[in-house]
Amino acid sequence: MTIKQLYVAGAGLMGAGIAQTAISHGFDVTLREVDDNLVNRGVENIKRRLDSLVQKGKLEAAQRDAALARLHPTTSLEAAGRADFVIEAITENFDAKRDLFKRLDGICREEAILASNTSSIPVTRMAAVTKRPDRFIGMHFFNPVPVMPLVELTRGRDTSDATLAATLELSKALGKTPITSLDYPGFIVNRMLVPFINEAIRALTEGLGTREDIDQGARLGLHHPMGPLELADFVGLDTHLYICGVLYEGLHDARFAAPPLLRQLVDAGHFGRKSGRGFYRYGPDGARLAD
Repeated sequence: MTIKQLYVAGAGLMGAGIAQTAISHGFDVTLREVDDNLVNRGVENIKRRLDSLVQKGKLEAAQRDAALARLHPTTSLEAAGRADFVIEAITENFDAKRDLFKRLDGICREEAILASNTSSIPVTRMAAVTKRPDRFIGMHFFNPVPVMPLVELTRGRDTSDATLAATLELSKALGKTPITSLDYPGFIVNRMLVPFINEAIRALTEGLGTREDIDQGARLGLHHPMGPLELADFVGLDTHLYICGVLYEGLHDARFAAPPLLRQLVDAGHFGRKSGRGFYRYGPDGARLAD
């Protein structure tokens, strides 16, 4: 299957990052959001990041301009009818994804592949709401998408070999290194990551160390680029809480149960970097502030 036209549903942090990566690798991309303000914000974020690469000498101005010419912002769901491959990158919520995929299934061409950027929701469960479960797959990118080299592919129960092969080929064409997971709760990466973050939150709650010492321990002792608490802020504490719920429901393992402090912060509206406050405080530009 030749994939030329991509449709990315969702122009937030992940969707815009996926679109930027795709246009930078020669793909035509239709980027969709529910209203003009949101899609324009996504486009501006892409332009800003590409401009930064030009200023740093990592990208030619002509390459930036050519990439942006391949980006087609829209609020139209019907525009997905032209796509060879659709990537959903909206909020990590099953009901929202279910409703979107039901609509996309009725719009997209029969041979088009539907993919979800989900990091935790069962792929088989989403595929079942469509009439093309054989052409449905999980395609989980990592943030920031243009920088992180990994993409995690998850086959649903009925995902065909042809769909997996096409998605593997696309992943490599986007400059990513793909890994393949079974459709089990958390897939590969979050199966490892969620207990790690949860244990760091519990250590903080118990007074085992300060937030700075816990994060520094992971950075310098485990050679992680980011500590678990600052990573949770980066992902979004509300998102992490939701993923905890999905994994705990699927595995009934205490390692995945959300720590009380996490619930308390989310209840207070402290979602991390995106809200300006989580385990740390952040300015409007996302830079961490001193307390």
